Amino acid sequence: MIKAEEVTVETAHKLGLLTEEFEQIKEYLGGRTPNFTELSIYSVMWSEHASYKNSIKWIKKLPKEGKQMLVAPGEENAGMVDVGDGRACVFKIESHNHPCAVEPFQGAATGVGGINRDIFTMGARPIAQLNALRFGELSSKHAKHLFRGTVKGISHYGNSFGVPVLGGEVFFDECFENNPLVNAMSVGIMKKSDLISAVAKGAGNPVYIVGSATGKDGIHGATFASADVTENSADDIPSIQVGDPFQEKLLMEASLELGRSGAIVGMQDMGAAGIICSTSEMSEKGGSGMKINLDEVPLRQQNIEAWEILLSESQERMLVVVKKGQEEVVEKIFDKWDLNCKKIGEVIDEDMLYFYWKGELVAQVPASTLVLGGGAPQYDREYTEPAYYAKRKDFKIDSIKEPTISEAKDIAKAMVKNPNLASKRWVIEQYDTMVGTRNMTTNRPADSGVANIKGCKNGIAMTCDCNSRYVYSDPFKGTEMAVAEAARNIVCTGGEPLAVTNCCNFGNPYKPETYWQFVNAVKGMSEACIKFSTPVTGGNVSFYNQASINGVVEAVMPSPVIGMVGTVDKTNQMGLDFKNENEDIYLLGEIVDDINSSEYLYNYCGVKLSDVPYFDMDKEFNLQQCVKELIKSKVLQSAHDVSDGGLFMNLLESSMVNHLGFDITSDKNVRLDSFLFGESQSRIVVTIAKDKKQEFDAILSKYNVPCSLIGKTTNGQIKINNEDFGCVCEYAKVYDNVIGDEMEK
Repeated sequence: MIKAEEVTVETAHKLGLLTEEFEQIKEYLGGRTPNFTELSIYSVMWSEHASYKNSIKWIKKLPKEGKQMLVAPGEENAGMVDVGDGRACVFKIESHNHPCAVEPFQGAATGVGGINRDIFTMGARPIAQLNALRFGELSSKHAKHLFRGTVKGISHYGNSFGVPVLGGEVFFDECFENNPLVNAMSVGIMKKSDLISAVAKGAGNPVYIVGSATGKDGIHGATFASADVTENSADDIPSIQVGDPFQEKLLMEASLELGRSGAIVGMQDMGAAGIICSTSEMSEKGGSGMKINLDEVPLRQQNIEAWEILLSESQERMLVVVKKGQEEVVEKIFDKWDLNCKKIGEVIDEDMLYFYWKGELVAQVPASTLVLGGGAPQYDREYTEPAYYAKRKDFKIDSIKEPTISEAKDIAKAMVKNPNLASKRWVIEQYDTMVGTRNMTTNRPADSGVANIKGCKNGIAMTCDCNSRYVYSDPFKGTEMAVAEAARNIVCTGGEPLAVTNCCNFGNPYKPETYWQFVNAVKGMSEACIKFSTPVTGGNVSFYNQASINGVVEAVMPSPVIGMVGTVDKTNQMGLDFKNENEDIYLLGEIVDDINSSEYLYNYCGVKLSDVPYFDMDKEFNLQQCVKELIKSKVLQSAHDVSDGGLFMNLLESSMVNHLGFDITSDKNVRLDSFLFGESQSRIVVTIAKDKKQEFDAILSKYNVPCSLIGKTTNGQIKINNEDFGCVCEYAKVYDNVIGDEMEK
């Protein structure tokens, strides 16, 4: 019998549950009132972070079909796509926003650890990491504290664990002052035949917990991630996990060896919600249940209750279902790696989880009622167009005086000093980008990271992209642009885009205006992913990204970060760098009179609301097909997409690598600021091999892609419209040190 405890609807409210959810729980339990342990179980499993109760109905509408797909979204811990030669790429992105707002070092470190466990628990070896980071303005002391701690946490865990960082993005805006966004992505590689499923089945099969001991860290972490950040959030420090990358390295090697042993039925990492999450999700997937004896769980402290053991998010742990009779095989593997390996229960042929503690049944809950897509609630939320959405059209380009060529020099110097556009060297130098010897872009900078798959003809291209300003202005088009830019980055690297994972960062879903942003972002993502044949393999929804400080609530800009992977034929890999002096520079794509939502308009001119930059998805798709053929035909010397900061920043980035420069002439049909600093989409700057002009023209004609010869590379000087803009080396000195200099203040 379950021990009765005094639990009321008020108790449920304190744990983040609604009144109607409390009543639903009682129905699932046959009419009885849950005890505190059971209520705690439902509070974490039905939290927004774990159940996606306010997003799942829309997330299900994302495109998921494709011949490259090997695992459907939600089936396993991460997405899995075919990359040829019998290999599969396993990848996923997740948020650790709220923990980083309170304790940035451990918040970021455990985010890295958790996302890598999602990869190797499926039998894949992580080969690369990426991250998408957003903080308040860099001049803010608090933003610097969060930024410094987050980068240190990422580098500490990733460098120690031994996986290189091959890409990412960093963005600064005052809306992220108290609620940073820290999204971590991991990419792994495996043989397709080596998949380890997160399933529990086979009555009588033993259940093991392996890895680290369990403590009180991370308790109610999923609930913590499903509420606003406030001035009192630091009181929730126990909700933030503590990581040990060296323990994780051992756990990875043991887990991969375990997968090859043939001794297990299934395995799942213990992330959000710990033991209760793993036991319920594995059971539900296998149509089974479990009996678990919590007394057998290895603990690192003694003053701990049953509900705390169940909800603890202590890191570096796995739940493993072992084939009966193979216990000794499993135990020997973990003994070899000097890790805990303890039998804590067994699989039963019943949709029920039984948890025992000190000889007493402390919780009894149906597994299927806890999980995403099962018995967890699913809501349709109201959504309403925000008032600002119509006002964004009020901005007219003529309200900004067109700069003279002399004024453009000052703008160019200011743009290079903008932390959003400047080099992220201060960040990158803290990351190990070479460990594992797979990085193929160390000496050849490109628009996406590329990891070598040894023994295969292909490498893996990867990128994270999202311009939060664009999405705020128009969630539908802004998210389309995020997908398009991710694909464009992979194409410019010589790759073929394959699939997407996403991290949807939004404010409170109970606010109709916020939910409208989310719904339209999902719609835009769907349209773009269908267009580029990049199905969504899974991802993460992070709501409640808003800070309530002294009674003032401010939500972040909506930020649906797109993580994309593709394959790159190693013979076709393309860099962004200009190679030689006196090469012709071509701009592919339309030249449009447009400065909407650009860094120039937003940060230099101070106009905070305007429409999105010009974008036509059909033209974007056509441009990408054209560039793919140009690269495969060995026509191009370099390719670099025009994005944040516009054409000037694009040319500067391509020039600085080999200390070259550029001499260009602006298009007289558009304003000078539009030409140099506008961010209209679907444009790529290329240089071509000298003997390939005829083939270049033929391929452009085939796709009918607009092309403008805008100038030539130089020996290091920058000239625009015959006006001397200075030496590339002068810009590079500033560009490389903007963030580092600010962090030293």
